[in-house]
Amino acid sequence: MNLDCDPIRVANSVSALKQCILDNLYFIQGRVPEVATPIDWYMALSFTVRDRMMTEWVESFSRIREESVKLVAYLSAEYLIGPQLGNNILNLGIHSEIEEALRSFGQDLHHLLRQEPEPGLGNGGLGRLAACYMDSLATLKVPAVGYGIRYEFGLFRQEIVDGWQVEETDKWLNYGNPWEIARPEIAYTVLSGGHTELYHDEDGVLRTRWVPEHSVKGVAHDVPIVGYGGNGTVDFLRLWKSEAIESFDLQAFNIGNYYKAVESKVSSETISKVLYPNDEPEVGKRLRLSQQYFFTSCSLQDMIRILLARKQSLDVFHEHFAVQLNDTHPSIAVAELMRLLVDIHRMGWDKAWEITQKTLAYTNHTLLPEALEKWSLPLFASMLPRHLEIIYEINRRFLEEARKMYPKDDSRIARLSIIEERDGKFVRMANLATIGSHAVNGVAELHSDLLKKTILRDFYEMTPEKFLNVTNGVTPRRWIALSNPELSELITSRIGEGWLTNEGKLRQLEPFVADAAFRKEWQNVKQTRKQLLAKLIEQRLGVAIDPTSLFDVQAKRIHEYKRQLLNVLYVISLYNQIKKDPSTVTTPRTVIFGGKAAPGYAMAKRIIKLINSVAEVINHDPAVGSRVKMVFLPNFNVTNGQLIYPAADLSEQISTAGKEAAGTGNMKFAMNGALTIGTLDGANIEIREEVGAENFFLFGLTAQEVFEHKSSGYNPRDSYQENPVLREVIDQIASGVFSKGDRTLFQPIVDSLLNRDEYMLLADFASYAECQHRAAAAFRNQDQWTRMSILNVARMGKFSSDRSIREYCAKIWNVPVGLEKAPVKTEVLK
Repeated sequence: MNLDCDPIRVANSVSALKQCILDNLYFIQGRVPEVATPIDWYMALSFTVRDRMMTEWVESFSRIREESVKLVAYLSAEYLIGPQLGNNILNLGIHSEIEEALRSFGQDLHHLLRQEPEPGLGNGGLGRLAACYMDSLATLKVPAVGYGIRYEFGLFRQEIVDGWQVEETDKWLNYGNPWEIARPEIAYTVLSGGHTELYHDEDGVLRTRWVPEHSVKGVAHDVPIVGYGGNGTVDFLRLWKSEAIESFDLQAFNIGNYYKAVESKVSSETISKVLYPNDEPEVGKRLRLSQQYFFTSCSLQDMIRILLARKQSLDVFHEHFAVQLNDTHPSIAVAELMRLLVDIHRMGWDKAWEITQKTLAYTNHTLLPEALEKWSLPLFASMLPRHLEIIYEINRRFLEEARKMYPKDDSRIARLSIIEERDGKFVRMANLATIGSHAVNGVAELHSDLLKKTILRDFYEMTPEKFLNVTNGVTPRRWIALSNPELSELITSRIGEGWLTNEGKLRQLEPFVADAAFRKEWQNVKQTRKQLLAKLIEQRLGVAIDPTSLFDVQAKRIHEYKRQLLNVLYVISLYNQIKKDPSTVTTPRTVIFGGKAAPGYAMAKRIIKLINSVAEVINHDPAVGSRVKMVFLPNFNVTNGQLIYPAADLSEQISTAGKEAAGTGNMKFAMNGALTIGTLDGANIEIREEVGAENFFLFGLTAQEVFEHKSSGYNPRDSYQENPVLREVIDQIASGVFSKGDRTLFQPIVDSLLNRDEYMLLADFASYAECQHRAAAAFRNQDQWTRMSILNVARMGKFSSDRSIREYCAKIWNVPVGLEKAPVKTEVLK
């Protein structure tokens, strides 16, 4: 592309990179090398790398204006994108040149990479999936925009104080964000509150006008997402920051009311202040609904602007945009798109509804009823009165059709309704998303099947053609090449280039299982990563662990259904076994936990406390020594994940069967050679099918058996009474062995296990313990374990997010993969 700019700004030679780093240090950071801080060098390097992305980014913007291009719009409340510098260097293919350029200044790339704060734009698997999908969209040359919120503060930074989780403010923007470009000229007004009124337009048509009580402005901030290998595609995140329409009341200031002068600014900016506010109190619920509507409205208004800039009619909106709703958070898009088309652009209802359904698609990520968002009717009505009217009309028309199909089935009609009328009235957002979308997908084969049989069964029976499966995937660029470079180099040395974008090529590793030299190299790579993690753990926690021990890792959000507690029960039983018989043959094991509990989730926080309390006892018992160690690594995020996944030997994927939608941590572990111990839940089933049952440690009840146990009156005390090992463990927790004699501290956990055990821990304990013994025995044969590890990696190609995105493109979005570059229009560059 012929750009009228200094060629050195986009050249990748070492000399050009050196000059650009120096220029950015001088002209952006205002520093000379002699006094520059590590943050200054990081910022200068980041701007240098961003310069190399700008040419293709500008070209990608021109592609958005092309009439023939259908744009994927991914709507997600979170994007756990992780640090950007290393990933962008990898995808641009300039790692060695950057290293050499930095060495000339006496700087180390790895040291500068550690200066980058992790963007606080996401929490767990949902946000990380969105980030992987954006990486794959760019790599596959699919024009796409990821729409979300520019949170000023992330979820929280997790500290552990006296064993308890303590939430600290995540100030990720302290030094600014070199990867974003503010677009103050792209801003939209978002309304809330007030009332509606009827009026006749100039043609005499009766219409509805929303008279809001409040309004805020959403301002765009763009973050580039570069495709792997410098492929010419740079997609981007467009994140919305909330601002006041008028941020300063001069009249109030002049009369001395200084608070009122900035009141509007403060209240407006609250919307994009923090990711996932605690929604236990009413004010938290109000803020969370405000966030969801805010970014969804801005995003849809932006799409309409883009379409009109293409000089196209809104009648073909669905031909130009494929909008994916990532879970229920953006499901208000159904009502908002209808409002924009009907109220603002005066389209007829039937035409607007046709466009809405053809545009939107909904990904469901959970089978947990409590995670299917619903809003109390009074709250919803007070904040979005016009949307409630539109939802009522959508519901009325939909239920009319449903009654024609099921004329005497009132209970079914009640389940299908968007409005729930039990124990108060609520707006069911999953129902709204399902009705308003042309496609509804689950994220693993089991999950999609259970969706059709359980929470969305009535909708499936009514419109089965809507439902399909797209199993989740993760990007091998971030999760192998960047986080595990030694493994990436080893794979490339045997099967050549191309496997990072052609996931099927990993199968070519299989014959090397028989190569003893290759197996030894594989072991050395794993040992290198384990030593790095062991060093980190000792630095942060003061616990020395044996890097040759079995690294048994469970790193994911802390939730009862994910069953970190089952893992703890087993570790205590192992501890007891060693204490009773020191001569017993055991495999040295280091059990590593990581994950955050939601601020309002008391039981999850207590589980974290129990993990740390048990660890304190075990790690300080000289009778056990290094045979068992247990640690909780705080603040699990992408940065820490890049150290944890490559070091794991055993991946704990032990959720109650039928509860986990898919999981993506299971994929990251297996891609890095960890073997899985798990239930037949989520994507575990498909992973086991791919890697082979002989390379997977399976235990526990199936989803059907869980259902049957609960239907027949499951009593957890039966398992407690029948299993003396389990009984001893629970009695120890209850008696204060791990709480310095305090019998009350963990009593809520004991009561939950013995009286409810909703997630069937006690029913699965014996099977889990036996499976752990098998895994430990297998690890003692390192050569065989290595064979299994190699086959895990070789057979994990299916779980690349590239495959997932190809399926979305073909099954749901109807967009091509590998779109040719569009010519750059001169007006875009002015």
